[in-house]
Amino acid sequence: MAKERGGSPKPPYVEVQKRRLTWILGVSGLCVMFYVLGAWQNTTPGAISNRLQQQEAYDKTGLGCVPKSDQGGQGKPDLSSSVNLEFESHHQLEINSSEPLKEFQPCDMSYSEYTPCQDPNRGRKYDREMLKYRERHCPEKDEMLLCLIPAPPNYKMPFKWPQSRDYAWYDNIPHKELSIEKAVQNWIQVEGDRFRFPGGGTMFPSGADVYIDDINNLIPLTGGEIRTAIDTGCGVASWGGYLLKRDILTMSFAPRDTHEAQVQFALERGVPAMIGIMGSQRLPYPARAFDMAHCSRCLIPWFKYDGLYLIEVDRILRPGGYWILSGPPIRWKKYWRGWERTEEDLKQEQDSIEDVAKHLCWTKVIEEGDLAIWQKPINHVECIKSRQTYKTPHICKSDNADAAWYKDLEACITPLPQVSSSDDIAGGAVEKWPERAFAVPPRISSGSIPGITAEKFREDNEIWKDRVAHYKRVVAPLPQGQYRNIMDMNAHLGGFAAALLKYPVWVMNVIPANSNPDTLGIVYERGLIGAYHDWCEAFSTYPRTYDLIHAGGVFSIYQDRCEITYILLEMDRMLRPEGTVIFRDTVEVLVKIKAITDRMRWKSHIMDHETGPFNPEKILVAVKDYWTGERASQKQG
Repeated sequence: MAKERGGSPKPPYVEVQKRRLTWILGVSGLCVMFYVLGAWQNTTPGAISNRLQQQEAYDKTGLGCVPKSDQGGQGKPDLSSSVNLEFESHHQLEINSSEPLKEFQPCDMSYSEYTPCQDPNRGRKYDREMLKYRERHCPEKDEMLLCLIPAPPNYKMPFKWPQSRDYAWYDNIPHKELSIEKAVQNWIQVEGDRFRFPGGGTMFPSGADVYIDDINNLIPLTGGEIRTAIDTGCGVASWGGYLLKRDILTMSFAPRDTHEAQVQFALERGVPAMIGIMGSQRLPYPARAFDMAHCSRCLIPWFKYDGLYLIEVDRILRPGGYWILSGPPIRWKKYWRGWERTEEDLKQEQDSIEDVAKHLCWTKVIEEGDLAIWQKPINHVECIKSRQTYKTPHICKSDNADAAWYKDLEACITPLPQVSSSDDIAGGAVEKWPERAFAVPPRISSGSIPGITAEKFREDNEIWKDRVAHYKRVVAPLPQGQYRNIMDMNAHLGGFAAALLKYPVWVMNVIPANSNPDTLGIVYERGLIGAYHDWCEAFSTYPRTYDLIHAGGVFSIYQDRCEITYILLEMDRMLRPEGTVIFRDTVEVLVKIKAITDRMRWKSHIMDHETGPFNPEKILVAVKDYWTGERASQKQG
């Protein structure tokens, strides 16, 4: 009988499924075991000890929320907080160089108020015609400083807003000149160890509040139609400071001239301001930016150079915007003796201003008391027709209206966008404030900015809402109201500033010069303020004028254009002691930055993106140490 060779019988279907499940569970278990083993190897006693040592080092250097300075200092960002993402656990990257690098030394105390591109000594070399010598003239590379600008001895943290509007420490800006020169006009007074700002001005010695109420009786300031303003020749910026409680945000500017430190006083008060002048070049703002422009005895020769300066005001005013003038020559019949000018001279000046305004197609709204107000047309339908009567100034041709970085003034009217009806607002109407901040800006809804849609605008707002929520956890002074002046070095659509509106802060939104697309016009249409700037040069501000600086992607833009060391030293110049900088960039760029800032008396920490470790963009939070020139010299001694 032959032997059977049938083999094993075929197992039932259920048995096959059980074996397959067992195999899957076994493989999964091995994966989990190897993952745990790898994690255990990365958290050896040595690694744990090292992390604890890092935690101790942070605590000793004052990176927690306890103020380091006993000078009225503010809480610092908690860079070692448990809410921070553990960047090092996800990235095996050497943060610090193994070789010790030389630290940057303090500059001489004579540089304590150094403004590189508005240095009076350098300015004297330039032509005085049209005040060119007071425009921006930046140092050549061999003149640029490689040292840290020192704070004055006994420097104190500024008063918190809103108290800072009225008070500043004398030790922070030790200049009494304005308190003497402008004593009758109530600009500024010295009271013991501090300055007090009564709110007066050359044409409003009784105070800015009363003066603003007078303006409000003539044009509507409180209904939300007027949000952005510019004050030309601002003094200590009391006009802009007192407009803030009326929800009007003012860009105040004045030159660095014989009125020592007027812009520095403004920024110390927590009022938006920058160094600037009406000279031979356009102001660094886009066309159709401001709802209102103001000159209170600002000494700008509006009637000279064929009305060139009023033409520039026309460029930056929104359609329907107002220009307010007080001081010479307005009401010259009353004041001519006090102004030490002849009646004929003052009458001729006013007649010239009136004539230029007519040629610009402006309408004179009213002249009452010390005030005269004109309004720009809402479109150029009638203005174009009027060129048959007024041959000059002509309408500019093929001109980029927003171009304003080192661009000479032109004696032609910046054209407004075309409209289909004489009742339409050129470029589109903006919403009233506060809806204006988050409404889709006309430049976006009209499609005039390539690549930016209403959907992208809304997405950007959501992104910044999440980012600011994250920043609240890693930068403790921000939600505590201890920061006031903030700068966004690469503002894009102004999302960071908009997300901060509920905090007692203001933001200088900077758009890098020659950006493509140019979005500064969008920022202004949202009711925010800012300026164009090239970060290969110093910004038009005094030292120690910003509490928080945000630099998102800035160094990826500039690392191949200029040395990042000089940009970081400029940031240090602008930043107050114990101020914070937030960098957002790639790991490689942030490591380069940290290697430099570690030598600048900054404490910093790289962390993961707020969405987690898989995002290639990382965050570096840095805090500037509190130190002064006096203490630095003692250490060197």
